[in-house]
Amino acid sequence: MSKKYGIETQLIRNQLERSHYKEHSVPLYLTSSFVFDDSESMRAAFAEEQDQNIYSRFSNPNVTEFVDKLVLLEGAEAGYAFATGMAAVYNTIIPFLNAGDHILSASSIFGSTHTLFTKYLPKWAIETTYFNGNSLDELEGLVQPNTRILFAESPTNPGVDIIDIKRLGSFAAKHNLLLVIDNTFATPLLQQPLSLGADLVVHSGTKLLDGQGRVLGGAVVGRSELVREIYLFSRNTGPALSPFNAWILSKSMETLSLRVYKQSESALRLAHILEQRGEVSFVKYPFLASHPQYALAKEQMKAGGNVISFELVGGKTAGQRFMDALELFSLTANLGDSRSIATHPASTTHSKLTDEELEKAGIGKGLVRLSIGLETFEDIVQDVLNALDKL
Repeated sequence: MSKKYGIETQLIRNQLERSHYKEHSVPLYLTSSFVFDDSESMRAAFAEEQDQNIYSRFSNPNVTEFVDKLVLLEGAEAGYAFATGMAAVYNTIIPFLNAGDHILSASSIFGSTHTLFTKYLPKWAIETTYFNGNSLDELEGLVQPNTRILFAESPTNPGVDIIDIKRLGSFAAKHNLLLVIDNTFATPLLQQPLSLGADLVVHSGTKLLDGQGRVLGGAVVGRSELVREIYLFSRNTGPALSPFNAWILSKSMETLSLRVYKQSESALRLAHILEQRGEVSFVKYPFLASHPQYALAKEQMKAGGNVISFELVGGKTAGQRFMDALELFSLTANLGDSRSIATHPASTTHSKLTDEELEKAGIGKGLVRLSIGLETFEDIVQDVLNALDKL
């Protein structure tokens, strides 16, 4: 679709061409394989001389439509979709690593990514060194001759810190590293890491891209030659996104702008209110003026996103009591849903981290992560205030 149209129009109208049935809504392509007219066309497809779907582990029309929308939003050349967000992380980095290689990663990352880096990759002698995303000066002293990948999330999970992606991009270029950015919290509507120097951008489609807590999914976008390596690896290892989940995700993206901007507005309003409460020692939200990286967030993002983190006076006990006192919020490990969600990271998503690792990641025992949904704002606020009143 022509870029003369606004982004919302492109997300709604950028879809597969209609079949001879002239359907208005894109149909599901629930098929494992695709048929060829003759042996020559089949040969040409397998030889990649002809662009045609072969097998849904390789490509599928519904998956292609979803990926095309992400590529459009991120300003990328190509992309590939996966069954989950963690499949996206794993299959994005592994094609570019050999035994004995080294990863530099920000210390504040998703718990499962941390487990991948510290428990499983070392089995293949792939080591990870963590850096403080707020102290990028230390990077020069941490890079090694065998460092291949620089990995970060921004905003971070769950501390909602902001990392200077442009500065990471310059560092990666200087040392010939691949910069991989997890853009799940911001979505490509609020932040485009490729324009800031990232080489590859990963997403958990399970979160804001779906936005309604229905399906799992993940994706990577970036330069075509890099994505091709990921594609070749993944078509053989098989972490493909299902056509049904891709269809759901593509449909969800038609409302992404409406959801993300309303959720960001509600989150900012609630963050201001939380700052005034004595039970709260600090609040982290990118577009709060009190956020340590507020100026960077305003430069790097279009809005602050839907996630707020705050530390309760009273530590773990207060955190769990607050969670139990909520009535409207869902207690679940997901985020980005139309329903507001509360999580206590130290006892759930990041519970496998040691106390030292939690401290380095900026996760206090009383930290609560709120994912703000689409409910009436006054109902969201009242539920949070009622829970605070019971501490």
